[in-house]
Amino acid sequence: MTAPVISAAAAPARSRSRSWRPAAGHVFVSGYVVLLVAFGIVPTVYALNLAFTDSGGRFAGLDNFVRTAQDYRFLAAVGHVGTYLVLWLVMLAVLVLVLALLVHRLTAAWSRATLRFVYYVPGALAGASSVLLWLFMLDPSVSPVDGIVRALWGSTFVAVVAPGHLPWIFTVIAFWTGAGGWIVVMYGALNGIPHEIIEAARVDGAGPVRTALRVQLPMLRKWIVYMLILSLAAGTQLFVEPQLISQASFGVVGTDYSLNQLAYLYAFDQNDFNGSAAIAIDLLVVAVCCAGFFVAKGGLFDAD
Repeated sequence: MTAPVISAAAAPARSRSRSWRPAAGHVFVSGYVVLLVAFGIVPTVYALNLAFTDSGGRFAGLDNFVRTAQDYRFLAAVGHVGTYLVLWLVMLAVLVLVLALLVHRLTAAWSRATLRFVYYVPGALAGASSVLLWLFMLDPSVSPVDGIVRALWGSTFVAVVAPGHLPWIFTVIAFWTGAGGWIVVMYGALNGIPHEIIEAARVDGAGPVRTALRVQLPMLRKWIVYMLILSLAAGTQLFVEPQLISQASFGVVGTDYSLNQLAYLYAFDQNDFNGSAAIAIDLLVVAVCCAGFFVAKGGLFDAD
């Protein structure tokens, strides 16, 4: 038997195709790399320089970190952001997965498409616009759901936005704005599970709940970890919501409620950019450590 003969014209064509693939990948990635360097790495390096120097540019060690941590507002802001993050991530993980599983089980194509669209619509609103809408929703005197608002938080706007209620309020706002997109993502991931696996679970006698817990959710593990990491990164940057509520409540909610607000005050009220950078680095370190924990426990980069 003779070996197949490859024409001289075909060999260079295949070689060109193989050489083009990495080159095309570099072109597509280059735009993101430029933006990452310009708006991610360079500002981070600049913030690190500010955090470890004093106002005269001299090396200050950990002085800025110690000084900001001893501020009476710092630990309170840490508690506010920490409480919000726990509520937000737990509600996001549970409700997004439940809603995605429910949509996935619908049999009519038009109902699935309609619900995906309805879930995604709130995400079209920018952060400030969403908060302004919720300021209207949270005012019992004008809210269309005033009965629910009065039952949960109080009969006046000032009572509703009391500091103790804010973690729950911010969680509701964040879920309403950002959960729809994640529901669509999880729905797409569910569609990627081979039908043969689901059918095998049914043959073995697994009902919908058991199939979800033992088959679908484990296969969505990496998607869940990815969602939690991005949501954690966004949640640590809590700023717009408390800032607008502070203005609307005429000081009932302080302008130092979150760490981002405190960093803003250091920079633009106290003209202390070194202290502001130290708080920003604190947030970065916590976010990176938590993301690393999620990656390690969730096996985000493990090969399947």
